Amino acid sequence: MTSKLIGILPVLPTPFDQAGEIDLVAMGKVARFCIDAGAAALVFPGVASEYDHLSLEERLSLLGVVCRAAKGRIPVVSGGGKGTPEEIASKILKAKSLGAAVAMVLIPKQFEKDEDGALAFMLSIIEKAPGVDIILQNAPTPIGAGLSTESIARIVAASDSIRYVKEEVLPSGPRISGLKAAASAHLIGVIGGGGARYLIDEMNRGVIAAMPAAEITDIHVDMWNAYHGGDTEKARDLYMRSLPLLIIQTIYRMRLTKHILTQRGVLQNARVRAPLPTFDEFDVDELSVQLKSLSRILRIAPIKTAAA
Repeated sequence: MTSKLIGILPVLPTPFDQAGEIDLVAMGKVARFCIDAGAAALVFPGVASEYDHLSLEERLSLLGVVCRAAKGRIPVVSGGGKGTPEEIASKILKAKSLGAAVAMVLIPKQFEKDEDGALAFMLSIIEKAPGVDIILQNAPTPIGAGLSTESIARIVAASDSIRYVKEEVLPSGPRISGLKAAASAHLIGVIGGGGARYLIDEMNRGVIAAMPAAEITDIHVDMWNAYHGGDTEKARDLYMRSLPLLIIQTIYRMRLTKHILTQRGVLQNARVRAPLPTFDEFDVDELSVQLKSLSRILRIAPIKTAAA
């Protein structure tokens, strides 16, 4: 099942219809938008997909849509979500049967100061879901355990199935460098997190890929390609122009992602299930200004004039 992941791997949001139910048609539109934007793989579900607010049946239905859209074009990375090792392994195997090529496993907060417990947790999942490439996700508390670089390196060394690490604990830069220096031979690479807010530094340190949210996938792909094509000036310009929007995203998270995708005509509404702050009129006005400033560097899905 080895599938080398290189480039921008957007985490897809979950679209809901006006009644608050999952929208499978809209899910397909989001997946195709990211593919057309040049994504190297699609990630679903992740934290940015509101997976805590989806039933298992909903996750699998949505994942099936994503896998069908990506089939024969790019790989799909499926998040294992939360639960016991048995529950997570079961979800990984179901995702594999739908066509997901790689599984991402978050080390949960309960192992914040427990490397041995985190190792046992990972090995139990791997034992129960053999033959699947794993991305070990090291997220900061309270989302994840936020383990040290040394602990992550030892856990990676314990299993050939762990092919990637997604490092999100801040400051992520030194951690990425440390993981690369301590990497086991079977580790393909380190993946950047943080919503691409630190992407230039991550690329400088040699990440193999990055997992931002999906609303400006085309800009992130162009940034990645410019940097790796030797045009660092263009990459830095795109980074500086996109950063104000990503700073706003740190507050509004998935609501911001869906608002932008609505403005781009990919989604019909910006409904969320997660308990997130709402936009007021000043927020909407500021987002309109931000989008106008980005409109000339969006390759696909031009901005709509109507508010979300």
